Amino acid sequence: ISSLPLKIAPNTVLPDSAGNLSQSGNTVFPANPEDGWQVFSSAQDTEGRCVCTVVAPQQTVCSRDARTKQLKQLLEKVQNMTQSIEVLDQRTQRDLQYVERMEVQLKGLENKFKQVEDGHESNTARQYKAIKAKMDELRPLIPVLEAYKADARLVVQFREEAANVTALLSNLQEQLGGLDYQDLNSRVSNLEERLRACMQKLACGKLTGISEPVTIKMSGSRFGSWMTDPAAPPGDNRVWYMDGYHNNRFVREYPSMEDFMTTDNFTSHRLPHPWSGTGQVVYNGSIYYNKFQSHTIIRFDLSTSLISRTRQLDFAGYNNMYHYSWGGHSDIDLMVDEGGLWAVYATNQNAGNIVLSQLSPNTLQIIRSWTTNHPKRSAGESFMICGTLYVTNGYSGGTKVYYAYSTNSSTYEYIDIPLINQYSHLSMLDYNPRDRALYAWNNGHQVLYNVTLFHIIK
Repeated sequence: ISSLPLKIAPNTVLPDSAGNLSQSGNTVFPANPEDGWQVFSSAQDTEGRCVCTVVAPQQTVCSRDARTKQLKQLLEKVQNMTQSIEVLDQRTQRDLQYVERMEVQLKGLENKFKQVEDGHESNTARQYKAIKAKMDELRPLIPVLEAYKADARLVVQFREEAANVTALLSNLQEQLGGLDYQDLNSRVSNLEERLRACMQKLACGKLTGISEPVTIKMSGSRFGSWMTDPAAPPGDNRVWYMDGYHNNRFVREYPSMEDFMTTDNFTSHRLPHPWSGTGQVVYNGSIYYNKFQSHTIIRFDLSTSLISRTRQLDFAGYNNMYHYSWGGHSDIDLMVDEGGLWAVYATNQNAGNIVLSQLSPNTLQIIRSWTTNHPKRSAGESFMICGTLYVTNGYSGGTKVYYAYSTNSSTYEYIDIPLINQYSHLSMLDYNPRDRALYAWNNGHQVLYNVTLFHIIK
């Protein structure tokens, strides 16, 4: 939860000899560590992967002596400021300027607390200091959760428990020997574990922004696809590259992103059948693709070089019947998100509008399907994030994500999220849930976009 986001400036990302990414002509630099809580943010890790994180401000530890009246006054000030921040978070979660002013005041309070501690270094005071340090870590979580709660009663329960613990800590001013330190510490630890478990649910969210593109490489023809495996084990950073949209069956495997960017060090895999379109995806060691001039989906095991499963996608249009607006036999688009494997296509039964099906990665059987009201041939490209299908309004010129269909609620909405189409011809746009990034093939350029998600607790 506590981490520093990286702000990414546009231009090509280049790795150094250790495999870390840096930028040519621009810089990758950390955000101000004193920034306040951000429920959603964009970042890039040391391996060059784009991620979305919950970011906490830099935490410091201050000490208190429960025996002094000054401590009681300082505790009341902290509680008053906490309430002020909670109210402010409900009105706007981005008022970082106000939060920074609060941090300055808190630092002043920390100095006062330290002065109190210097005169009372007893074993009890140290225990009290440890518990209060835990409460300092917990207190910022409460307003963050409140601002984006989906279960109001759960958050209220957390708030009540936190208030009870805070009250017990305040009573230590008069009853240092009357409380069971182990029991109190257990309650604080239990609350901490439950809150952090709840924060883990912030993994998924709603798309709210797409960063400027980062060009990884320029290679191949105008059309193609490239990807990494979102289900690969740690340390497996292979890149898969497929040039063209039809009548080709050779897939390149690069050992790493660095090799892909800087060398021609690759292994070639020959597929048993040519692919159609640019909607291929690598998932859990297999490549899933649409067999050329058919509505057959093939799962090809890259480790054994054998077909492990084939299945026809009944009623799906193919052979340029219901392609994306740019053409290219893009009738069937396979993609992966946090929920697994998906297929986007259109049928006569749905009047050429997009049909969205969740597939079993092992058997390729349809788990469930959703019919939308969006014409497939009017879509520029599409991708899945957290069970929601996002559709662009075109593939060239000014481009934006303007349609979203949620499989969780079976509803759609029109949105307006700009997407910088730097090279003016998108023929592939797919989301990678491990990297939290959009992979794009843009007029012979392999491009990455960082995404910003609005996290919702469920």
